[in-house]
Amino acid sequence: MTRAGSEISIAGTGLIADCEGALYWPEQGMLVLADLHLEKGSSFAARGVLLPPYDTAATIDRMERVIARYAPRAVIALGDSFHDGHGPDRMGEKDRAALARLQHGRDWVWILGNHDDAPRPGIGGRFVPVLAIDRLFFRHEPTGAQGEIAGHLHPLARVAAAGHAISRRCFASDGTRLIGTRAFTAHLLGAGRLYSFAASACLRD
Repeated sequence: MTRAGSEISIAGTGLIADCEGALYWPEQGMLVLADLHLEKGSSFAARGVLLPPYDTAATIDRMERVIARYAPRAVIALGDSFHDGHGPDRMGEKDRAALARLQHGRDWVWILGNHDDAPRPGIGGRFVPVLAIDRLFFRHEPTGAQGEIAGHLHPLARVAAAGHAISRRCFASDGTRLIGTRAFTAHLLGAGRLYSFAASACLRD
């Protein structure tokens, strides 16, 4: 157990699941983020749906906190890092500069997603459809392969606690993959720690 995170094992590889929704791989000094959806607010605004224009800055602030916590050598973003393919073009200079500071001195890998399915210049890092390291495979959409760590599904678990139903974002894993089969464990994100529940303890919608 580390501050704000819990150790989990995927395909025999020890990882730290952080309450910010990130994964850290200590052996590789690698931080994994998923589905950031930067510039979601500006995407909605372009379609006439007005949202507060602070989502990108708030997401970068959360990224900054978790990067400061682990000081990773590398960061992998598991796709849908931008809400649409033109998100990088709409990104403000202040947010662009903050992102550049986070990237400085570390390897930054953008996995292509269904929202951002083509490389975009001017935002640093490198773009790949999938990344394989040792026994783990990092991609956006899950295929069910062993050792797979995927984003895309935005997992949410609903459990009973103290007589109440609680729904929280979670990591879903069956031990061989993160986002896996029905025989999963839901690691719910709490304030300062994770709470793990077997699939049998999760409530139906």
